[in-house]
Amino acid sequence: MTRQISITEFLQLRTPVTLIDVRTPAEFEKGHIPGAFNAPLFTNEERVKVGTTYKQVGREEAILLGFDLTGSKWSGFIKMALEIAPDKKIAVHCWRGGMRSGAMAWALDLYGFEVLVIKGGYKSYRRWSHQQFDRQYPLCVLGGMTGSGKTKILHKLSLAGEQVIDLEDLAQHQGSSYGTMNKLVQPTQEQFENNFAFQLKDMDAARRIWVEDESITIGKCAVPPSFWRQMRNALLIDLKIGVEQRTAMLVDEYGQLDKDFLIECTQRIHKRLGPEQTKHAIAAINENRMADFIRLVLVYYDKTYRAGLLKREVEQVFPLELESTDADNNSKILLKFIRQVNQPGVIQN
Repeated sequence: MTRQISITEFLQLRTPVTLIDVRTPAEFEKGHIPGAFNAPLFTNEERVKVGTTYKQVGREEAILLGFDLTGSKWSGFIKMALEIAPDKKIAVHCWRGGMRSGAMAWALDLYGFEVLVIKGGYKSYRRWSHQQFDRQYPLCVLGGMTGSGKTKILHKLSLAGEQVIDLEDLAQHQGSSYGTMNKLVQPTQEQFENNFAFQLKDMDAARRIWVEDESITIGKCAVPPSFWRQMRNALLIDLKIGVEQRTAMLVDEYGQLDKDFLIECTQRIHKRLGPEQTKHAIAAINENRMADFIRLVLVYYDKTYRAGLLKREVEQVFPLELESTDADNNSKILLKFIRQVNQPGVIQN
């Protein structure tokens, strides 16, 4: 049995259904629905051939070519579907719900699968994603200078049952010149948005949602403008932690990274850091004086943070003094503090 279903209906299914994306590997890599499996009907090169035939010769010739190219693949598609969906319930989509998903749905239905076809295909998911960023959310932004342990506190808040969107995790980047940690690989902008929207769909709009104070760009990924504007206008808790404690935390986090990586990243910000500061910071790295290196670059990052803070409405910023970088204790202090903040429009848990 084959049934058409909207992307909204699919995402709201009480019992999740395995999803296969029949677009090419290149299309899938650029962006896909989180959790989807790629079962490409055509290779990247084959799709070009079919598309060219469609434009230059016609629809019928393109369909015949498509069957010629996929003729030997159908048993493989069915075997893959049986492996990932042994209950024989599956959903299928292509770019916009056209011939590719239709062909796959036909074959799986013929074999005995219960098949859901996503109306509008992947294109409908992209429209749905953009709609999520335009919705209004009761955001609470966690700010503080570099090394304040904001990300670790967010993780503790999540464990305590708070709603948290970890933008740095979604972007696979820690938000500075050194943010890849010499190991993280960022998703494409499209996939970043896809994953971000997928998390937002599970957020309860009647409860506050914590996010970390970020620039609009996190490495190569950009926070969708409509959501970032909400972040800029939301209540912000400004964590105040001493520079020595922040330095110690950053030495622990970055001090073991490859020196060449640290030097390359430092050189990348040399114009903003200044020639003297850059020279001294690189010398400190080479001489394994990691605390000195951190203190030097913090001058730039602290200045940048203060400049960003000045652009916010004063009445929306609430400073919170903390004595240590202990994330577990600080998350508990933060929850007590936010309950005391009587801010119109912010929904308390």
